[in-house]
Amino acid sequence: MEVIEQVIFVFVLSIGIAIFTKRVQFIRRNIFLGRKLDLSNNPLARWKQLAFVALGQSKMVVRPIAGFFHVLIYAGFVLINIEVLEILIDGLLGSHRFFAPYLGSLYNWSIGFFEILAAGVILACLVFLGRRFATRLPRLNMPELKGWPTVDATIILVVEIVLMMALLNMNAVEQVLVNKHVPGFDAHCSFPVSQFFVGFFQGLESHTLQLLERLFWWSHFVGIIIFLNYVPYSKHWHIIMSFPNVYYTPLKPRGEFDNLEYITTEVKLMMDPSAQPPEGYDPPAGFGAKDVQDLSWKNLMDAYSCTECGRCSSVCPATLTGKLLSPRKVMMDTRDRLEEMGEGLDRAAKSGAPLLEKYTDGKDLHSYISSEELWACTTCNACVDACPININPLDIIVQMRQYQVMEKSAAPSGLNNMFSNIENNGAPWQFNQMDKANWTINE
Repeated sequence: MEVIEQVIFVFVLSIGIAIFTKRVQFIRRNIFLGRKLDLSNNPLARWKQLAFVALGQSKMVVRPIAGFFHVLIYAGFVLINIEVLEILIDGLLGSHRFFAPYLGSLYNWSIGFFEILAAGVILACLVFLGRRFATRLPRLNMPELKGWPTVDATIILVVEIVLMMALLNMNAVEQVLVNKHVPGFDAHCSFPVSQFFVGFFQGLESHTLQLLERLFWWSHFVGIIIFLNYVPYSKHWHIIMSFPNVYYTPLKPRGEFDNLEYITTEVKLMMDPSAQPPEGYDPPAGFGAKDVQDLSWKNLMDAYSCTECGRCSSVCPATLTGKLLSPRKVMMDTRDRLEEMGEGLDRAAKSGAPLLEKYTDGKDLHSYISSEELWACTTCNACVDACPININPLDIIVQMRQYQVMEKSAAPSGLNNMFSNIENNGAPWQFNQMDKANWTINE
């Protein structure tokens, strides 16, 4: 029976890893559809940023209540996975609590600590469900979260509760088996939480208890595999993406705009017909961002890293004053468009159609994000400052604005008036250059 279990275990594990790998490759390919951007400078500062923001959760705990419960889930996810390692070894070798003989009292202490963490995860998930559905926290009930995003968040929280309960019930059943001196169950561990569940199983026969122990063990393992493959399709993918996303955060001062050298070069060439293009200069195919492949790969990584927490939108002055813009929606729309493009590329590849450098399907990123949303942004950087993992919706907004202005001449009327004044008067105001100093004259 043990051999059959091992074969089934290896089969389930292999299928799970294969599906997960394929999805990760899809996401990686999509991210690198974006334009090139070198973010390899100053690795020491980047590792420090990673330790402080991603590992240290420094921006999460700015809001103490949510921060505390998020740290519980975060610590539980990271540390309880050590026990998952033992489950993998037991499944492959057909052993039971592989590390117990080698770690001694440390193993006993570790199991107790993991149980406390599991209880903390359950508590945190219940609190987050309550904040979403009972107290109806405003940032968790905005229009862009209607439908699937809310279902997705609920699935994640419920599955985490189920996984932790399977672990605790498995330990509770094992305590009963140990007390009954059933062969193979002799690891006298500390079970500070699951001991309260023992009463549910005390009156059962040893054979039934063994079946339940296997049922809970397999439920926990299969649940982990299913959850592993669900995560890359959900907002929970940030548990993986947050680390590289924080590491590759640009180190320039927040709010500093990039100098678009290719635009400067194009203007100089236009103004001076005798000027020669710089060596190796490749004229730009367009200006700004029409679609996701015009954004940088870091912008696309931001989109896949978004956890939809809404902290960005909760501090956005445009959102708070009732305008259409929501920075969270910008990130969600970018991700949705990127997914759509990636699926289109895969369909084209399967059909044997040539893959164009600029994928077109009659839509673009502006089909998802309206001009009204883009021009509602005040570029104040509040959203960038609030994001717990350094996502930058503003950078995407600015690049999309650049496309509208430089490619479509579709700026708002106020800006068009300013552009005309600068062109004609050398200043944003509607005064002739000869009259600019008139205000200094005493009448």
